[in-house]
Amino acid sequence: MIVMKFGGTSVASSKNISLVGDIVKNKKSDSIVVVVSAFGGITNKLIEAGNLAKAGKENYHQTFHQIEERHISAIKELIPLKLQSETLSKTKLLLNELEDILRGTYLVHELTPKTMDRILSFGELLSANIVNDYFHSLEMDSHLIDPRNFIFTDNQFGNANVDFENSNEAIRKNFDSNKLSVCPGFVASSNGETTTLGRGGSDYTSAIIASALNADKLEIWTDVSGMMTADPRLVKSAFAIPEISYEEAMELSHFGAKVIYPPTIQPVLENSIPIHIKNTFESEAYGTLISNSFNGEDKIVKGISSVRNIALINLSGSGMIGIPNYSYRFFKALSSAKINVILITQASSEHSICVAINQSDVQVAQEVISQEFEFELLKHRIDNPVFESELAIVSLVGNNMKAQVGVSGQLFNTLAQNGINIKAIAQGSSEKNISVVVQEKEVKKALNTLHESFFLSDSKKINLFLIGVGNVGGTLLNQIKEQREYLEHHHHINLNVVGITNSKKMCFDVEGIDLNDWQDCLDQSNESMNVDAFIEKMKSINLRNSVFIDNTDSEDIANSYLEVLRSSISVVTPNKIACTKSYKSYQQLKKTALRYRSKFLFETNVGAGLPVINTLNDLIKSGDEVLKIEAVLSGSLNFIFNNYTSDKNFTEIVRQAKKEGYTEPDPRIDLSGVDVMRKILILIRESGLEMELTDIKSSSFISEKCMQSESVEDFFNALATEENKFKELYDESYAKGEKLKYVATYDNGKAQAGLQSVGPEHPFYNLEGKDNIVLFTTKRYPDQPLVIKGAGAGAAVTAMGVFADIIRIAHG
Repeated sequence: MIVMKFGGTSVASSKNISLVGDIVKNKKSDSIVVVVSAFGGITNKLIEAGNLAKAGKENYHQTFHQIEERHISAIKELIPLKLQSETLSKTKLLLNELEDILRGTYLVHELTPKTMDRILSFGELLSANIVNDYFHSLEMDSHLIDPRNFIFTDNQFGNANVDFENSNEAIRKNFDSNKLSVCPGFVASSNGETTTLGRGGSDYTSAIIASALNADKLEIWTDVSGMMTADPRLVKSAFAIPEISYEEAMELSHFGAKVIYPPTIQPVLENSIPIHIKNTFESEAYGTLISNSFNGEDKIVKGISSVRNIALINLSGSGMIGIPNYSYRFFKALSSAKINVILITQASSEHSICVAINQSDVQVAQEVISQEFEFELLKHRIDNPVFESELAIVSLVGNNMKAQVGVSGQLFNTLAQNGINIKAIAQGSSEKNISVVVQEKEVKKALNTLHESFFLSDSKKINLFLIGVGNVGGTLLNQIKEQREYLEHHHHINLNVVGITNSKKMCFDVEGIDLNDWQDCLDQSNESMNVDAFIEKMKSINLRNSVFIDNTDSEDIANSYLEVLRSSISVVTPNKIACTKSYKSYQQLKKTALRYRSKFLFETNVGAGLPVINTLNDLIKSGDEVLKIEAVLSGSLNFIFNNYTSDKNFTEIVRQAKKEGYTEPDPRIDLSGVDVMRKILILIRESGLEMELTDIKSSSFISEKCMQSESVEDFFNALATEENKFKELYDESYAKGEKLKYVATYDNGKAQAGLQSVGPEHPFYNLEGKDNIVLFTTKRYPDQPLVIKGAGAGAAVTAMGVFADIIRIAHG
């Protein structure tokens, strides 16, 4: 024998009911009981009609006619014309009765819980009547039964308690084991009066019947393919759980999983009747089987659920310590006001008790607690209770969490890495559930972060926000596009570009900007570029594993890093300004990143794509000490001096370097040596040493007059007038068999940068093209320095360096 329950979405339309007919007709079983809910949305309409009538508003008629039209239309669409009259007649009788009750409510302006139960019962009664007659039209031998004849309850209208002993006996008498029965869910009776079974009442009806008849299986047909690992509306990567235990299902349902309600499980659990949750709209999908026989040893955590609209109450005070009566009185006060306590936590010092309740109960809770502890509050033995709203509970559920080391650690670490603060924690001794309270606005981020950590541990989604899509930024986007499939397949990293901006516009797409036409996204955007607005939007989107990428040389954007890092969003940048401001500012950025579990990576600040900073960090972390640094750190200057000869014009070489993207848009930044000074300063600071930019001695080879030109073109014109000076520098070096290199050094606490002439014996002599080179003399490399050498300029290698920092964050 099988009991099949079909929810409101399964019978929401004639098309859906036809699917139900196909499912039941194809079910191979000698005896079937079909329990149906009200048509989707009808229960809300019934509540609306009742409240309008109670308020004396005549437009309750309008709502009633919407209910009527819905059912009449379904009959006309489902049942052949020659069979419609009987169904229409029965339906009209029920609707007339409903209209009379609504009319009476309207006249007396009163709506008791008893009358509301009577009104709500019509949803299921109408639905079952139509479904049963539709089965007849399909030549299925079904008969309609009324649960008010065999499910008996007390008179707690709205959420009645079932009398199982009398109900079970009556159920066995009312069912023919050789027939197909159709039964309205949700409805019961108390001494002949109609009652309802509360939220999830149709599920409960089916479970009561299945238990009484000792059914082989209870099938619950809904609009999802089983219990999901998380709420699919919030977690797109959620998937159905094939098999789960009764206990796990109850934990998930208690903490927000809407597929099945907790009371449903208890009746079938006692007789070990499996529950199979199936999808009406994907009937071939396996769904979820709930039973005693499966422990799910393949997964430690079975599901993640959440409950919103939560408030915390914190009762504390030194007068509570060692006094046993406080907890009793606290919970008694809440219980007397019918306030459900969802979560409890208490410090071992007994100094405080913290509980979670529904946010709607806060005002009542404040009143009853103040009354109960009026004396203690007056005498300052306890503090005023603290109420915190707009919170949510997120729970990990799984039988195999018991005695499994590291689950809590993984939970806390995962949330911390994404900047999600935990307000309260609760775990029972059964270890099947770990619950945390977080801010409600963080729920989506928390669920996705935890789901990725516990169910998709091999895959990690990184959400990218790029400011600047010029040479470096545009190249980076193309590199991401080309490597995305490889990274996902081989390294399980999913790079999702969510926000981009140029100097004029910005655009966002949470699902990911199409990198094949990202320019169109900007062109069609109506959002003007504004750094503060971009950051606020990024924070409000609030995605896990977010990375802010600054591809500009803007000081304003560099000044925003602190705010970004405080939001637990990592920063990756080739912009050197932030790291070369005051040492105090530099340290503040590093400490902020550490405190808020974000990353601040700037490998490209020094050597573009070369692993200079990472290599230096590894040396320092392993206990080495830097004694001396020698470096050619400007790929643009190296390109210029490698290509400048006596028969070439210096100004034209600089123009060529600018054109090929080796210099900044304003080449004065490169030629001034400030860029090199910043780079050596960063290396000094990353070595663990304190220094300011003003401490570095610089020798400029460009006159002040050139550097103060009003525009870039004016600068080139002024530079051309000093050609003889550059020829002289070149000729003097060439005559000695040497080459000109712009060198930065740190030695014995002093740093300097300037043009040098180096001979063939020097490691810098053969440095070609736009290459950079860094020599680290350390305690472990005292005689022969550690050398890092390679291309140090150009959009491609700089973008590659930024890309590498993104991957480091993904692996971090």
